[in-house]
Amino acid sequence: MRLTALDEVSERLGLKRGQGLAEARAMYPKIDVTDEDEAADRALLEAVADWCDRYTPLVALDGREGLFLDITGCAHLFGGEEALLKDVLGRLFHMGFDAKGAISSSSGLSWAACRFGRGGVIADDDMEDVLAPLPVNALRIEEGTVKALYKLGLKRVGDLMPMPRAPLARRFGTHLLLRLDQALGADEEAISPRRPVAALSAERQLAEPIQAEEHILQLTGQIAVSLKSGLESRGVGGRLFELVLFRVDGRVFRITAGASQPLRDPKRISSLFSERLTAVHDDLDAGFGFELLRLNVLQHDTFKTIQDDFTGDGQDGISLVDFIDRVSARLGAECLQVAELRQSHLPERARIFVPAMTSRNMRAEVETVFAFAPRTDRPLRLFRHPEPIDAFAAAVPDGPPERFRWRHIVHQVIRAEGPERISPEWWVDPEDAPERDYFRLESEIGCRFWVFREGHYGGKTPPNWHIHGIFA
Repeated sequence: MRLTALDEVSERLGLKRGQGLAEARAMYPKIDVTDEDEAADRALLEAVADWCDRYTPLVALDGREGLFLDITGCAHLFGGEEALLKDVLGRLFHMGFDAKGAISSSSGLSWAACRFGRGGVIADDDMEDVLAPLPVNALRIEEGTVKALYKLGLKRVGDLMPMPRAPLARRFGTHLLLRLDQALGADEEAISPRRPVAALSAERQLAEPIQAEEHILQLTGQIAVSLKSGLESRGVGGRLFELVLFRVDGRVFRITAGASQPLRDPKRISSLFSERLTAVHDDLDAGFGFELLRLNVLQHDTFKTIQDDFTGDGQDGISLVDFIDRVSARLGAECLQVAELRQSHLPERARIFVPAMTSRNMRAEVETVFAFAPRTDRPLRLFRHPEPIDAFAAAVPDGPPERFRWRHIVHQVIRAEGPERISPEWWVDPEDAPERDYFRLESEIGCRFWVFREGHYGGKTPPNWHIHGIFA
């Protein structure tokens, strides 16, 4: 067993990460040791990252114990970089975290100043002065490279700065120079946000926390009003919205709601979250209240303005869409499904059922979702899976049966059309998949069936007959 994390007191005592537990206890028998829980540590770090979204949407995880925040264009909203850093560290301290932070134009320098320096706000003119006295470990290089540099007496970053770059690259590789350039800001280093950045976002900071759902919905509608102008200027409407609730104790709740067609109307957006809050009522713990509400537009699509009547309000044309959105928000996107065509020869593969909210038809015209224009040579009712039948007195090799038994009932055939051959799809089916010969049959009682023969007479295996649908 080895030490994986230390507090400040343990570090001052000289204990190091990776040190054996037995050795540490031999040096200091009274030290307190707690078993590591990687999953809990990760969950805690991600919770803190969610909380940091109040400052910037660009938040990235840095290993197991750090966060990167890209605050470009955000600092002025909090009174400048000094005020922002003070606010972050102050709030974390009141939540029970002893954190250190640094702000600079280089993520590598901020990382080094946090872990090996004093932190704080670092001006561009002071970057070299701040980085020079730090140990070479601050460059985020491998442990083997650090030991090799120490053997040569290169213990500080300042020892590397005046040295010729070519010999360093030959001896230690280009990674060392890359990390040095990144720390000095000569090589730009982008961070990877842990969450997708919203196309549009609006928020409301509250002087007094709120707890009631009706207050949350009221504020959501007000925030949606401020989003409307941004959507109109882009000529789009929101398809996927996210309501982010920041609780006073630091916990963050995220509630998403989708729409089948692009939305701009604040009332309809608010009604979506009304259904979602009803669905997640038991999981939404307001605690001592929410102090910040944010509404994000995660996905948007082109908004088509259509006047359905002389009033121009379009209320008659959105009744079905509104029903789909509200039911899907309450019961989930999978509760309402519609059929969409696929490129396939086999009838059972030619369509799939998809959620009505994500259907391509919903994006164009609502009426086309349930519009049905069947082919005359295809049955009105198609079985999801073909059902086997027993065929009798079939004319070989390609003729239809004279009668067949389906579901314990024998049907006498008086008329038949076919065959229509459908070959298997070589890019999906195995090479030895049999062909299908489809027939349209009419029984003596007036029923019309769509049956097929799989395989051919005289082959290695006898053909199988199935019924695939029923005509009107």
